[in-house]
Amino acid sequence: MPASRLSRTPLPGIGFRYDLTTRDQRQVSVVAHRDGGRTLSAYRNDDPDACDLSLKLTSGEAAALIDALMPSHHSPNLLHTTDLGLVAERIEIGATSHWNGRVLGETQLRTETGASIVAVLRRAEAIPSPTPDFRLAGGDTVIVIGTREGVEAAATILGRE
Repeated sequence: MPASRLSRTPLPGIGFRYDLTTRDQRQVSVVAHRDGGRTLSAYRNDDPDACDLSLKLTSGEAAALIDALMPSHHSPNLLHTTDLGLVAERIEIGATSHWNGRVLGETQLRTETGASIVAVLRRAEAIPSPTPDFRLAGGDTVIVIGTREGVEAAATILGRE
């Protein structure tokens, strides 16, 4: 049975759309709006262009749903960034990315956006607090934290081809 696939598409002026094809070949999408709201949509099996369900969620409702979907090791002591006006986002560095093979400091990410890379996920390893001389690689997933605007600006910078 094929594995699930997730893709991310920027929606200028709106936010990002995440499309998930499940292992059972069901199509689900989430539009992450700039204001923190989310639109969750599920599509019909017999017609992947026909929407079966569409739910518009406020940022609070989206946070509650995320909490419900968290793994069982979720701790209530973890930082809830949305309560503080901060967001955390995973951003993948593509194989054809401008930043593939370059050091983190060259991105000028914190200076340009105010957002910070707090960790890099590489294969099965997590690298916390990468230094400016850390070399990025295609396939890395960076964890960025900051304001919604700062994180979106960081995604634009890191998405550069």
